[in-house]
Formats: sequence, structure tokens, C-alpha cells
Amino acid sequence: MKNTAITKQVQDTLTPSSVLKDLLVGNERFVNGKLQSVDNSALVSQTTGGQFPKAVVLSCIDSRVPVETVLDQAIGDIFVARVAGNFENADILGSLEYSCKVAGSKLVLVMGHEACGAVKAACDGVELGNITHLLSNILPAVRQSAKEVDGEANSSNKAFVAKTVENNVKLTIERIREKSPILKEMEENNEISIVGGVYNLHSGKVEML
Repeated sequence: MKNTAITKQVQDTLTPSSVLKDLLVGNERFVNGKLQSVDNSALVSQTTGGQFPKAVVLSCIDSRVPVETVLDQAIGDIFVARVAGNFENADILGSLEYSCKVAGSKLVLVMGHEACGAVKAACDGVELGNITHLLSNILPAVRQSAKEVDGEANSSNKAFVAKTVENNVKLTIERIREKSPILKEMEENNEISIVGGVYNLHSGKVEML
């Protein structure tokens, strides 16, 4: 039974590697249908005065990837930043910096997912309202995949889409380090790790890159 929220004292004992292991073990519970039971009332009560999450996850908005559920995390455990295509921008970077530098999180996990609709749209060059600007953030991954995967460079090519999902995660991590001196320094000092993975819609498993 998960009925005790993370305290500052507990958060201070955590390491980036221990937090990543914890999230992946939680994902294993999800895959195996053995989610922990949670006393939400107790956690709500314990977190009203503050929060000390162990990680921040940057994920897609996709309804098939409920982050806390697939990682088997509860109230107070993790921050979650969501945007279609799980890329960074100034607001996302500020959120990640807050999570780690201010609130003490030990891990940044950029989590893409199989058959991402935003990635597919970017692969197809979709233009529609504000979606056009959103997809421009994913185009660097599309261009990189075009050099690495044979066949058509559009969403009809499943291998191309899969590679673009992976490249988008990797390039996002690179840009986080480039654009956030705060997070880059924290990682260099081993205070945090910035890692990436892809969630498989079929199996429910998060595969680390």
C-alpha cells in the first residue's frame, strides 16, 4: 500500500540512478498488471503543505500514455510536463528547471511513444493553424531520420516513424542541455540525469534509449 508521500528527507537520499530504477520497476508492475494499491486520501493530506517529487517526465499529450499510470506513480511522486510531440520550448525548459533546481527532482525523463500522432503529422508535413508551428519543433528529427531510414519519408513508413520518434527524444535531450545551463550544470555535477525512452503502445513497456 502506497500511503506515504515523499518528504524532503527522503528526496535528499535519492540519486538519479535510483530514481530511474524506481520508475522502470513501476513500469514493470504496470506491464505485469500488478499496480500498487494507493491511499490517495493519505497522500492528498500529506502533500497539502508541499511537494518533493523525485523526477520530472516530459511526455506527449496522447491519451493512451497516462504517465503516472504507466510508471505506477502516485500523488507527490513525479512532475509531468506534456505537449504534443514531447519537445522542449522556453516554458517547458522553465518547468524542468523548476522541477530540478527549485523542487529537488533528481531525474528528467523525456518519454516519446510508439506511433506518435504529432510525429506522424510532422513526417507528412501537415500545416494547420497553430499545429504548423508546433510541428516545426519535430522537423529536425524528421530530417535526421530521412538520412537513416530507407523507403518513403512519411507516415506510411512505420520504420521511418519509429526512428523519428526516437530521434525526436534524443534531439530534445540535446537541446535541453544546450538551452538550459542550469540543467546542464546539474547533470555535470551528478545532481540529476537527463534520459530518454519510448513507450510501446502494444506492450505498455518503456524502452530506454
